[in-house]
Amino acid sequence: MAVRKKVEIAGIVQGVGFRPFVYRLANVCGLAGSVVNTPAGVSIEIQGSRRAVEEFLDRLPAEAPPLARITAVEAYEVACNGDLDFRILASQTGTAPRALISPDVAVCADCLRELFDPADRRYLYPFINCTNCGPRFTIVRDIPYDRPRTSMAAFRMCPLCQAEYEDPSNRRFHAQPNACWECGPQVELCDALGKPFNTHAPIADVAQHLLRGAIVAIKGLGGFHLACDETNPAAVARLRERKRRVEKPFAVMMPDVETIGRFCDVDEAARELLQRHERPIVLLPKKYPHPAADAVAPFNRCLGVFLPYTPVHFLLFAAENFRALVMTSGNLCEEPIAIENQEAFERLRGMADFFLVHNREILLRCDDSVLRVASGRARQVRRSRGFVPVPVFLKDELPPILAVGGELKNTICLTKGREAFLSQHIGDLENLETYRFFEETVERAERILEIRPELIAYDLHPAYFSTQWALKQSGVKTVGVQHHHAHIAACMAENHLDGRVIGIALDGTGYGADGAIWGGEVLLAGFRDFARAAHIEYVPMPGGEAAIREPWRMAVGYLMHHFGRDFLKLPIPFVRQLDPRKTDLLMRMIESRLNTPLTSSCGRLFDAVAALAGVRKSVNYEAQAAIELEMCMSDSAEQAQAYPLEIRRGQSGAEWEIGTRPLFEALLKDLEEGQPPGTISRRFHNAVVEVFVRLAKMIRERSGLDRVCLSGGTFQNVYLLEHLTQQLGANGFQVFSHAEVPAGDGGLSLGQALVAAHRSA
Repeated sequence: MAVRKKVEIAGIVQGVGFRPFVYRLANVCGLAGSVVNTPAGVSIEIQGSRRAVEEFLDRLPAEAPPLARITAVEAYEVACNGDLDFRILASQTGTAPRALISPDVAVCADCLRELFDPADRRYLYPFINCTNCGPRFTIVRDIPYDRPRTSMAAFRMCPLCQAEYEDPSNRRFHAQPNACWECGPQVELCDALGKPFNTHAPIADVAQHLLRGAIVAIKGLGGFHLACDETNPAAVARLRERKRRVEKPFAVMMPDVETIGRFCDVDEAARELLQRHERPIVLLPKKYPHPAADAVAPFNRCLGVFLPYTPVHFLLFAAENFRALVMTSGNLCEEPIAIENQEAFERLRGMADFFLVHNREILLRCDDSVLRVASGRARQVRRSRGFVPVPVFLKDELPPILAVGGELKNTICLTKGREAFLSQHIGDLENLETYRFFEETVERAERILEIRPELIAYDLHPAYFSTQWALKQSGVKTVGVQHHHAHIAACMAENHLDGRVIGIALDGTGYGADGAIWGGEVLLAGFRDFARAAHIEYVPMPGGEAAIREPWRMAVGYLMHHFGRDFLKLPIPFVRQLDPRKTDLLMRMIESRLNTPLTSSCGRLFDAVAALAGVRKSVNYEAQAAIELEMCMSDSAEQAQAYPLEIRRGQSGAEWEIGTRPLFEALLKDLEEGQPPGTISRRFHNAVVEVFVRLAKMIRERSGLDRVCLSGGTFQNVYLLEHLTQQLGANGFQVFSHAEVPAGDGGLSLGQALVAAHRSA
């Protein structure tokens, strides 16, 4: 006896080959009916024997296309009709689109085979794609995701492409970016001023220019890259000078995993991560000695590497068999990535010798994602291309909320039901261009996701541009959220926790409830509220923001705090190398508390130790001193005894505070004895791990809580994350940390949204 069922599918099921898959599966199972894109996802009707219908429903989630992500399936019986075959219907439109948009996807193996097949009509075509790969998010103007609502609307398909597009058995059935040499986008090579060259082989010409040491701006999926030959030290040095990126590491693209293995240690977890269809930049340990790797990532044991992910990338490597290409964001340091041709000609003028552009419009900026492996798990450092706009799925439903993040590594978050949509990486809002990108992202995300927020959540820091923007919005309620509470809430949300946890939030800065600069915090936290259980003791931060750029100031701040001016008598290199005039001015600032806020920041403690150990006295990019302190750690000092840290009664509203004088006394003794920076780094890291384990045990005795959440930018430090996780676990704690969401400020907006939702409930 025939039955008919209606099946509603939610998730990432549009633009990923889902309807052709359903069509083929229904025919294999001998079913009649239809499949259609709807504002909510995909709707299927199937009719046939009960056994065939059940087989279809069993195989549907198990055999779904690799890019699909099914979040909900609802099936129910309806009345049979006279359908005799299975059809794909035209997409429905509606007033409340909810279907999830797929992220951009690396070119697939099938398309690569065609790309290099001389007999294929898309031989060497730089924009080859199919339903399993290619641009998605960055070309979307609106949803449902259909060609007229993308930047491909400007390209009318030729008869052959149209036939593929309409054939349910074809790999390009309803592939919205479908195109070929006859009807699709084209690349163009331009000079340093944007004037086009008359060439029939622009990509081969680019390869030649790169071989000769040129810097080329290359338009990709989510914006421009600035590229140069990684094996050419002079080209790398010029790129650093032009981009004003003195020492910050560059990312390097290599043709295959085998080549990456010549530069870096690649274990199985890293291999899988590199080859995922998102193609992120992956931070991997360098192999030594490797001068070229050190030029692109100086004073760093890791190298950021990634594989080609667009046809243009593969064509470049094929043209000249490059070993490696530097591929860094097409921007001036800290500005947003350029996406429009004219914008690139203007903003990248003086940086690029040539421009490889194309005429497919990029509608949404999206920088490369960055991940690393820690404790065997892939962990987000910068969540962007390939992962956005896939939502973070929440345990409970939330009202429509906009959270605007912080000042650095900004992202925004929009919530809808059990989905939290973190934006692509926006960056630091300190310059006008990035602030405009922030505003643009808010407007486009609200429109594409069809979310009208009822609440806006923001950071408590009154000087943050995101905070000021939030407070200017009219007609919507605003909720301020303390920075470190938001970090812990983000970790709780990602791990589907509720109730209260012990939250260890370690980072460089965050506006505290008392107006001081926090960053070394242990909180008793739930989503609604928190209590400050412990923190690193307050110390002076002479010069405020200047102390972040010049870690030697934090070293003087700590030494003055503990030893007064007597520290000048210490027989250590740091003191001998101080500029007497600058040091005297700094000491008078501390004594008079002039432009010297107090801080409990773990990041600033790292800075002080790095400066004292001779690792880094001033920095060229955020967290450089802390990163290099981790990277210089001695491998031969695995069991190095931790420096002592004191836990004492708190004096600033918390029950306990961490006293650092014993640490500095022991560290200074090591310096007097000539201990190398690697040993000092190991002892310091072990001290941080040991003191927070002790604190967690003390808090557990008082509170009964045994769940610990680790969050904040300091937990990008793999040694700290892995060792603290291991030692807390060995002491009976359940330990939760970040993987899907960055531990740093890139995940802050998620936590803000959760706190705002619970406070308004």
